[in-house]
Amino acid sequence: MPRDTSYDVRARAAGPHRQVAVLPVGSFEQHGPYLPLATDTLVACAIAREIAAAYPVHLLPPVTISCSHEHAAWPGTVSISSVTLHAMVKDIAESLRRSGVEALVLVNGHGGNYVLGNVVQESAGSGVRMALFPALEDWEAARERAGVRTSLLSDMHAGEIETSILLHCHPELVRPGYETTDFIADDRRHLLTLGMSAYTESGVVGRPSLASAEKGKQLLATLADSFDAYFSLVASDEAAGGVPVAKPEGLHRS
Repeated sequence: MPRDTSYDVRARAAGPHRQVAVLPVGSFEQHGPYLPLATDTLVACAIAREIAAAYPVHLLPPVTISCSHEHAAWPGTVSISSVTLHAMVKDIAESLRRSGVEALVLVNGHGGNYVLGNVVQESAGSGVRMALFPALEDWEAARERAGVRTSLLSDMHAGEIETSILLHCHPELVRPGYETTDFIADDRRHLLTLGMSAYTESGVVGRPSLASAEKGKQLLATLADSFDAYFSLVASDEAAGGVPVAKPEGLHRS
């Protein structure tokens, strides 16, 4: 949880940049037999913490339940509708605007949160400059620099990337079994219709056996570097048009 006081936020407002808030958005869904239901939230928070350590941003507590309907076949998964998530983020953005924070970056940890792209897209002219992070290009750069061997297509869920990040940040939460649960299902064209259970019995799609804490550390470091362009965009008063238009960012995994 963030440790800022309101005085910290006020002091940050005296800086040279537009105030920027960072909102981690995770999920509460199955991640196989070895990662916790809160994995996506933990990943989003880990990325957001790296950002907050490197940039003058206002770190918010995470949204912990989101759109995980494709995982409903597994016990423990909890979802809210895309309409509810859309409304939550818009309410948060408006509340921030009233308190003087005019830029919001959504750090998405769950691939099923497609609606976040729409929220950012619709923010044009709202008075709050928004962005969605990381984009597919940011994940690809991080994957290459960290030496992750699994492609983004194959590393879909509870695979090398997510397991590596948790091995780095929360090794006590990673249970035995990731070393022997690799499963590849690259053709998932009917995922939204059939759900994850049509493609994997274990709930895993990826190669977690290749994960390591060092890869997790490098993934986070590279993502923090990639955030520089986003911060420059949302924190600047000179950005063209005032508000960035979203592309399908941060939605490569489920």
